[in-house]
Amino acid sequence: MDRIDRAILRELQRDGRLSNQDLAQRVGLTPSPCLRRVRQLELDGVIRGYRAVLDPVAVGRGFEVLVSIEVKRDREAVEAFEAALQDIPDVVEAYRLFGSPGCLLRIAVADLQAYERLWIERLTTLSGVTEVNSQIIMKRVKEPQGLPVD
Repeated sequence: MDRIDRAILRELQRDGRLSNQDLAQRVGLTPSPCLRRVRQLELDGVIRGYRAVLDPVAVGRGFEVLVSIEVKRDREAVEAFEAALQDIPDVVEAYRLFGSPGCLLRIAVADLQAYERLWIERLTTLSGVTEVNSQIIMKRVKEPQGLPVD
């Protein structure tokens, strides 16, 4: 990956809706080679997709919680837990961690009552879960901006 590919990635992370014409101009290429590079970055899996960034409040998901979960430390329990997370749309991110806690989730729901229902009805009932700790997000200090590609 050269400096032009990195410039393409920076620009597309800032605005994934750029036209090829505008992108080419910003990175100093003509449209044809620019499009070839973008397609190659997509084929290579460097660019994994494009999506809109939504306002959580506008879509009724303004209450966000970081949840640390301990799961029994055996392969079957961990695999069953991770598979079950796929069926919970309120879990918008999930990470398996080294050490303790074993898993960190980011959850987006409408309000405290919705989170309490999720906690009681889903999170605490998942197979292998031994502990659930919640931290309510007060304020997002830094929005995700993409990955540095210098």
